[in-house]
Amino acid sequence: MNEKLIITPKTKVLQLIETYPELEEILIGIVPAFKKLKNPLLRRTVAKVASLQQAAAIGNMKVEELINHLRKQVGQDLVMEESESQYNTIQPSWFSRDLIKTTFDVKEMLEAGEHPVAQVMEDIKRLEQGAIYKLCAPFLPAPLIDKATSLGAKHWVVKEGENTYLVYFIKS
Repeated sequence: MNEKLIITPKTKVLQLIETYPELEEILIGIVPAFKKLKNPLLRRTVAKVASLQQAAAIGNMKVEELINHLRKQVGQDLVMEESESQYNTIQPSWFSRDLIKTTFDVKEMLEAGEHPVAQVMEDIKRLEQGAIYKLCAPFLPAPLIDKATSLGAKHWVVKEGENTYLVYFIKS
């Protein structure tokens, strides 16, 4: 076991819980959406690619709060830096309900233990220029948003309820 892992926003969730197994229940307590880590498939997929920065976004909390809480549990020095959310929560000028051409709800796929990233990326690639893709998820799908953004898509996140996030994508 690598006791020397320094917990940072870039630390992957799987790396964290493999190095510090005692932090799994603490992480689930902070970010209830991570209860799904008990599913072996999601553990190998989502936890492998999701960073703690993304976990904080999913848990709707400041990354510093999450990092400091986890660091405190393993006796590491706390961090004090502030960062702003990297996800756009303000309605962009490109948004129009009339432009929504595809809607996909990932809840069923997640409940079946499947990972929706490949499906969503394929859908977004096939999206016509100027058309909007609407994604419905039970938590903020931070790794998915990051992947789409890295491929040139713009996004807008709307939190509709405790377990409902809408993410609108458009190719830029």
